[in-house]
Amino acid sequence: MRRVVVTGIGALTPIGNTAEDFWNNLIEGKSGSAPITYFNTDKFKTKFACELKDYNPNNYFEKGEARKYDLFTQYALVTVKEAIAQAKINFDELNKDRIGVIWGSGNGGILTTQEQIMEYAKGDGTPRFNPYFVPKILVDIASGVISIKYGLRGINYTTVSACASSTTSIIDAFNYIRWNKADMVITGGSDAPINESLIGGFGALKALSTKNDDPATASRPFDANRDGFVMGEGAGAIILEDYDHAVKRGAPILCEVIGGGMCADAYHLTGSHPEGDGAYLGMKLTLEDAGIGPDEVDYINPHATSTPIGDQSELKAIQRLFGSTSKASISASKSMTGHLLGAAGAIEAIICIQAVQKDQIPPTINTESIEAGYENMNLVLNKAVSKEVNVALSNTFGFGGHIAALMVKKIKK
Repeated sequence: MRRVVVTGIGALTPIGNTAEDFWNNLIEGKSGSAPITYFNTDKFKTKFACELKDYNPNNYFEKGEARKYDLFTQYALVTVKEAIAQAKINFDELNKDRIGVIWGSGNGGILTTQEQIMEYAKGDGTPRFNPYFVPKILVDIASGVISIKYGLRGINYTTVSACASSTTSIIDAFNYIRWNKADMVITGGSDAPINESLIGGFGALKALSTKNDDPATASRPFDANRDGFVMGEGAGAIILEDYDHAVKRGAPILCEVIGGGMCADAYHLTGSHPEGDGAYLGMKLTLEDAGIGPDEVDYINPHATSTPIGDQSELKAIQRLFGSTSKASISASKSMTGHLLGAAGAIEAIICIQAVQKDQIPPTINTESIEAGYENMNLVLNKAVSKEVNVALSNTFGFGGHIAALMVKKIKK
């Protein structure tokens, strides 16, 4: 099968509106969590989230264009533009029939759905809906809009596997290229879930932290006193390309994708298997796909949302597969970004891509007292560390038991 490389990345996150700013703030250990500004939270149990900072659609779209798109599609277009620029792509010089878009989102246009239904409910029953209502809410619309904008006629669809959605999209893109079904795929994911519906809904599940007195420290993966995750929003875009295709056009090659594993936890509607069976299988399949052993992995970016059961089950799975003396460093970036739901896998894949490029590992912040029984694991806490990173692994898990893991490696020409 063909080799697949990364030639461009783009990020729009609660701690940085470009991939470079995102990385710098990760290394500094900056928290993106703060009181919610998008709506009145007086009656909500959780009053904070990881919102984007200084995002203004007028900085990215021509007048009138942004109103056609829900925020999740706007975020997708912003990050794709950045990734294309880094990859130095001139689509007019390439075969657009062989360039696809596979995008991930967990919720699609949930904000538009909420706004339109609330507006209808306030009225007299007359159906006055925005003419863009239907296309704005479709989960698959981002991939369609990206292909239309750039005239890309290759494989095109959206993956939906809850919080594993964008990792699933990247694995699918990886496979289509190595199977010679495409030369290049724009992939990644986006979500814009900070609204009354999802803050209220996840609050009803008791999945969110309620540390309203100190939002910046609320997301605390692996900490014995963690009480839930912090909602985030944004997008991550990745240009995947056949190695020979990238070399031929003189593209910058950031790293190589070497493996992906997908499976099901098959246990619970919203909860992880207490022994981490699904997480273990997903990582094991990824190692097998990459053809490497556990001792060759230098860095793991875990799913680690800061929920009591989820973090513990994942640590059990890592310990079981890699052993208690593994050299793999582990750091949970959701301590800074919050949980971007369907976009989480994309931005965490970007973290792994940059880790192997820069030989640095960002910290887990806010963790003060490690969950009992896992004190000897190689957790990177409070400060970033410099370390040679040849192979990095990213885990993502979604409601419904969806498991997806991705592995990248330093490029060897």
